[in-house]
Amino acid sequence: MLHEENQDKMESVASNILVQFKNEAGEIGSPPFDMPVNVTAQQLQIICNSVLKKEEPVPFLFFVDDVQIKESLASTLKDKPSSTEKILDIVYAEQAVFRVRPVTRCTSSLPGHAEAVISASFSPDGRYLASGSGDTTVRLWDVNTETPQYTCKGHKHWVLCISWSPNGMKLASGCKNGQIMIWDPKTGKQLGRALTGHGAYVSALCWEPLHLNAECRRIASASKDRTVRIWDVITCQTLFLLSSHTAGITCVKWGGTGLIYSSSQDRTIIVWRASDGTLCRTLQAHGHWVNTIALNTDYLLRTGPYDPSKASIVYRDIAETAEELSNTALKRYNSITKGEPEIMISGSDDFTMYLWTPENSKKPLTRMTGHQNLINDVKFSPDMRLIASASFDKSIKIWNGRTGKFISTLRGHVQQVYQISWSADSRLLVSGSADSTLKVWDLMTNKIMLDLPGHADEVYAVDWSPDGQRVVSGGKDKVIKIWRR
Repeated sequence: MLHEENQDKMESVASNILVQFKNEAGEIGSPPFDMPVNVTAQQLQIICNSVLKKEEPVPFLFFVDDVQIKESLASTLKDKPSSTEKILDIVYAEQAVFRVRPVTRCTSSLPGHAEAVISASFSPDGRYLASGSGDTTVRLWDVNTETPQYTCKGHKHWVLCISWSPNGMKLASGCKNGQIMIWDPKTGKQLGRALTGHGAYVSALCWEPLHLNAECRRIASASKDRTVRIWDVITCQTLFLLSSHTAGITCVKWGGTGLIYSSSQDRTIIVWRASDGTLCRTLQAHGHWVNTIALNTDYLLRTGPYDPSKASIVYRDIAETAEELSNTALKRYNSITKGEPEIMISGSDDFTMYLWTPENSKKPLTRMTGHQNLINDVKFSPDMRLIASASFDKSIKIWNGRTGKFISTLRGHVQQVYQISWSADSRLLVSGSADSTLKVWDLMTNKIMLDLPGHADEVYAVDWSPDGQRVVSGGKDKVIKIWRR
């Protein structure tokens, strides 16, 4: 009897726990307080919104030691070793209030290209869609009617990469001949003359962020000729030639603080100052080619002033001046980054990834292992909280965007995964594979949500529109497909 009373007392003591809320940066959001250990994730939503004094309810995810609380705090703590700490830290991660609905069906199959579709991309505001192909053309498609609009001819060889200016007014394309062309999406006509100078194929293009330059007239190009060129697209001149890599360059990114990052087959990543082309530092860690790099601000820089949560802006005429758009982009950049340095992820043929803070350090934050084959694509989620990596080992892996800690593996493809793209609310991910399918993944459960067959061959390119309405895919079967709810 005495033993049963003691047990009841212990259970009543253990039924409450002292907790405090912290944000992902480790800042304390509440003083410690008592909470029932069987509190559910839904109840935590109400408590956290109240503690943080949110006027409108905001959806949160909750974690204890990087383990998500999916059902209740008790079930999360059940598998964890008992801690001697008096206060339990519950980390909250704010999610987008708006929700993107998963695409479920192909609404248009658009033939037109005569060779494989190598790249496809929506403009920053989602109003335009472009694709580049091995048939030497760039094609522009009407997003509303889902029909062909313009065929842009001028390249003499495969179009390997395309890139939209952050104001959505220009489209750049680079080809296997080393030429870069700028197109007007409203007319499909070429702007100025071709940018020539590279001695080998153009592997990547990246525009200067809108908040750094309202005119959108500078673009960086990376080439197999081991150089990065910074161009003025108005005068069609090379401003700077960046040449310290000793092998072909695979990827280039223009960061939000005026730095340019280039990855190479020489196993290094070089940080350059965009204002004068000065080499700032060289990042060395990989044992093989660096295939791809991504910044945690990529989505923010891509969409600039166009907030994806306000999808109605997509179908209106742009009334703001270039300076107004640039100022809006700057306010959005500052409010989201909060002055913190950009984080970069690099993926390699050595099956590993590294997390960096390249603005201020040449040492990686962490090494990320687990893939069994080369890493082909890496992307930060729009909210910068997660990283997705796609590999030739047929899997996608999800990682913590701040620490690089492994979260889960997404399995379902039966061939190499070529490209991935996040939905604007960071809850969904779409992937394209050599197995001819697209797959939509639910990041709340880390499981496959939808299997989207339809392509007749390998899918090389996928992109989720910034407004969340559509996904585009293209590949070896020469067909562009548009997917919607």
